[in-house]
Amino acid sequence: MPILPADHAFDVSVPVLVIGAGACGLCAALTAKEGGAEVMVLERDETPTGSSTLSTCLIPAATTRLQRDAGIEDTPERLAADLIAKAKNQSDPEMARWVAEASGPTVDWLMDSVGLPLMLITEFKYPGQSEYRLHSSPNRTGSELMAGLLEAAGRAGIDIATSAHVTGLYGDRATGRVSGARITRPDGRTEDIGCGALILACNGYGGNPEMVREFVPEMADALYFGHAGNKGDAVKWGLDLGAAVKDMASYQGHGTVTHPHGTLLFYGVMTEGGFLVNLAGRRFSNEARGYSEQAVDVIAQSGHVAWAIYDEGAHRIGVKFKDYRDGMEVGAMKSAETIEGVAGITGLPLDALRKTFSDVEALHDAHGEDEWGRDFTACDVLEPPYYAVRVTGALFHTQGGLVVDRHARVLREDGSALPNLFAGGGAARGLSGPSRWGYLSGNGLLTATTLGRLAGRAAAELVKEKADAEA
Repeated sequence: MPILPADHAFDVSVPVLVIGAGACGLCAALTAKEGGAEVMVLERDETPTGSSTLSTCLIPAATTRLQRDAGIEDTPERLAADLIAKAKNQSDPEMARWVAEASGPTVDWLMDSVGLPLMLITEFKYPGQSEYRLHSSPNRTGSELMAGLLEAAGRAGIDIATSAHVTGLYGDRATGRVSGARITRPDGRTEDIGCGALILACNGYGGNPEMVREFVPEMADALYFGHAGNKGDAVKWGLDLGAAVKDMASYQGHGTVTHPHGTLLFYGVMTEGGFLVNLAGRRFSNEARGYSEQAVDVIAQSGHVAWAIYDEGAHRIGVKFKDYRDGMEVGAMKSAETIEGVAGITGLPLDALRKTFSDVEALHDAHGEDEWGRDFTACDVLEPPYYAVRVTGALFHTQGGLVVDRHARVLREDGSALPNLFAGGGAARGLSGPSRWGYLSGNGLLTATTLGRLAGRAAAELVKEKADAEA
């Protein structure tokens, strides 16, 4: 994915060019269009999907209209504090603050301008979220998010070139200025498109085994549950142009991907009192820390699998998620009325399983923490019928990337901005700090949507200023 000479005669030119038609790219394109700039989006796939479609459409945001309607008093400061705390104070605190400030207006815009039918989730809180602030679509699936964004892009008359794999950028390494992109079609034909500003909205490097082995070797042999197109191109282009990157070892994992079915188990079953046991019928971690850090713990168990055990109350919440219902359709969820029945359907040793149930109930009654630091006090004791799901750990997407400022401009190591390059979503550094444990639920779509908005607005302003200066 080379940097090609900037001085080039382009087939066609547009003021703002966006690489990637996921949530970040479409938010950027819609915002740039609103700002008066003509924009084109380049998408490598025949149909835009990306990591956004694979998500459960959970977007954390503070001070939204839906929160106010529900009487929830949240603030950007509180959201930023949760983001910083989850990352153990090892992320960029200023970035957490300005992303949190942009989150509420972004979600309101998605509802009021884009027309997405978002709702506020108030049945549960994921670990680390101090308020009800997760917003999602009716079926809580990224495909609904993408459908709404694509429909809005169509109404706005935004050109989206699909099957347009960007295989190189035109740019000046000395100045960092980009002038366009080369796309390669499935039949091998190439086309060159010039631009006044370029927004990198292609995701991270989870689909690049070499980069995964280099930066997150603990997940090198794990199941990859993300989009195959996440090859790290944005990071490579940015580095070639003199950009800074940070937190390259950061990623979102997930500890409850059904196995061998390959569907996503709603992790709220853990926060509602559920737990994970290995093939010996014993717990091995604090399941309430979060689903990202659980991935490595599950992979470390015999056979790289575990069993998630929960009850009817958690199941009733889970069925509101399409991913969970998909698991039901393929038979991933098993149920039984007794602990003996659970042992029978899972093959787990009965004596060990009885002791695990007993230990969890005792922890609940004692109002204390177990050896991994989990406190079951806030959860109800599991009641039959019980549910059991065989799961494994997986890599979803990476969180390290290009360093950006509050306008989503890509920065150099000295903090100066490249002239006309912007980044968001998985292309940009996230808010999860240096490792897996800093991922707060929804961080991916939080930065995808907010940075997309910020990048689109700043790119439109940049090309408008240039046009005015040349007039």
